[in-house]
Amino acid sequence: MAFRYGEYHDGPDPLAPPYDVRAALDEMGDAILSGSTPVHALRDLLKRGLPGTQDRRGLDDMLKQVRRRRRDLRERGRLDGTLEKARALLDKAVGQERAELFPDPSDEARLREAGLDALPEDTAAAIQELSTYEWRSAAARRTFEELRDLLRREVLDSQFRGMRDALANPDPEAMERVRQMMSDLNDMLDRDARGEHTQADFDAFMAQYGDLFPEKPRNLEELVDILARRAAATQRMLASMTPRQREELAGLINQTLDRAGLSEQMRRLGEALHARRPDLAWNAPERLTGEEPLGMGDAVTALEELADLTQLETALRQDYPGARLDDIDEAAVRRALGRSAVDDLEALKRIERELEEQGYLLRRRGKLELTPKAVRRLGETALRRVFSSLDAGRRGDHDQHDAGSAGELTGSSRPWRFGDEQPIDVVRTLVNGVRSGGVAVRAGQERQQTGRAGVRLSVDDFEVAETERRSAAAVCLLVDLSYSMALRGTWAAAKQTALALQALVASKFPQDAVQIIGFSNYARVLQPDELAGLDWDMVQGTNLHHALLIAGRHLDRHPDFEPVVLVVTDGEPTAHLLRNGKSAFEWPPSSETVELTLSEVDKMTRRRATLNVFMLAADDRLKEFVDEVARRNGGRVFSPSAERLGEYVVSDFLRLRRAR
Repeated sequence: MAFRYGEYHDGPDPLAPPYDVRAALDEMGDAILSGSTPVHALRDLLKRGLPGTQDRRGLDDMLKQVRRRRRDLRERGRLDGTLEKARALLDKAVGQERAELFPDPSDEARLREAGLDALPEDTAAAIQELSTYEWRSAAARRTFEELRDLLRREVLDSQFRGMRDALANPDPEAMERVRQMMSDLNDMLDRDARGEHTQADFDAFMAQYGDLFPEKPRNLEELVDILARRAAATQRMLASMTPRQREELAGLINQTLDRAGLSEQMRRLGEALHARRPDLAWNAPERLTGEEPLGMGDAVTALEELADLTQLETALRQDYPGARLDDIDEAAVRRALGRSAVDDLEALKRIERELEEQGYLLRRRGKLELTPKAVRRLGETALRRVFSSLDAGRRGDHDQHDAGSAGELTGSSRPWRFGDEQPIDVVRTLVNGVRSGGVAVRAGQERQQTGRAGVRLSVDDFEVAETERRSAAAVCLLVDLSYSMALRGTWAAAKQTALALQALVASKFPQDAVQIIGFSNYARVLQPDELAGLDWDMVQGTNLHHALLIAGRHLDRHPDFEPVVLVVTDGEPTAHLLRNGKSAFEWPPSSETVELTLSEVDKMTRRRATLNVFMLAADDRLKEFVDEVARRNGGRVFSPSAERLGEYVVSDFLRLRRAR
């Protein structure tokens, strides 16, 4: 048996590797670590698309295509093409008739000319009067029949897409079949309204008339949707014309349907479609600015597609409350942008589902939240960013996935023993190999090409870095959540720093007890799983007094741990906690606020806790306050830029841990 292989075209590649949902989370993490909320970060990811996944488009790219298509359709032509062509054929028929009458000197010929002169300016009324006229000219009679055929095809094509080609040649049997189809369709809709319709009825209908419906609907619901959208587009075409054009075209439509014996059936169908789809914009005008005159069927098709694109644009923007990807109609995407866009949309939906199914996102009471699993990964990302900005030459500050966690590096090494988990000292191991005579010169062509020598290592050559036992630390990071942090653009850096420190302690110092405390008018302990979705507080007050109180309780619960207290703020304390538990705010800061805050600083000093302050603003009052904190406590004051805050905090924490 022979097999032929080729490129797969019908949808996404079934052999393509699955999308790594962790990459999607990392993409979201960039926005979250910059201060965005999880729901906005996910929305931005879906708008941008999925990097590195077969060039999948995002919602923004689809939206651009939709808007480009709408612009092209509006510039395609004018709506009055059928009227213009009908008028031209009418004038041609009348001119041919006049040419036939002119040589005839009889009174009858003059009387006929007078009747032609008195024809109404309204095209529909003129055609109505000429419907009973006995043409002298055979050419004029043929032109008038051509006009009638044109109107019949255009009117029916405006209701049923593709009918124009089916009725290209006038055939009484073809028209009778159309009349029978309309009658059977209305009867089927009536049975469905009574609850008597079955799928078998629809299949029988399509077996008989399927060639008249190029869209190939699979059930009655799809057929109703197709016909209703086209009927609504016909109404919008009439609503978009001038009153005179609308009157003339409506007259032509009514005359054509009457002549074809379809008026009653079309009225029944229109009422049924309107009742089933009242949500469609039946009479909303739409403006086309092109120069080319469009036939009635083409104009309706353009307006139908414009309506689809308008609804699709609204869904793709996803800027309304409760917006979901499921709101986007895949059938509309397929009609407007093709099959590949449907595949791109499904890939975006799969990302959203996978993030929830794999435990990174959680919907709770309609709100999208990050799970602890996602927060851990974002913390690791934040920590990698911090380490990437640190001095590459510093040892112990970089990711070591295979290193043990027994203690700090001492700077010395010792021979490797079976069971050791300490990191390999690569430099000393290679030096031992060279000293023991393990240099092997590569021979022949390989030596000429590379110019290198190899080193053979034995088990005795390996050395590991020595470590010393680490003491446990009680770590407190106090982060300012006040409104000024958002105004100065420092809030995102503070949140990223908190995540990085949390990840550092969890991964490299698991024996430490870390507590993140946020403070504005009040202070509160921040759990690890809420850090990523945390936002600043739109309130007045920087209650460092309350934050130090909470931090002191944490240190007191771990009396045998080494205390580490880090404060990130952009303003002097402007609030304190009253005896009744309420917050008192005053700006400029009251003496009572400053005294109570410094009293907690003194308590930290008595606990042997060094309090280092990271100052994110250059206010004179803030500098004066933190200098007093440093004088009382012996801690240090840093003034980093927002971009380097994480680097400063993590470096200082590591310095304190090494010193301990």
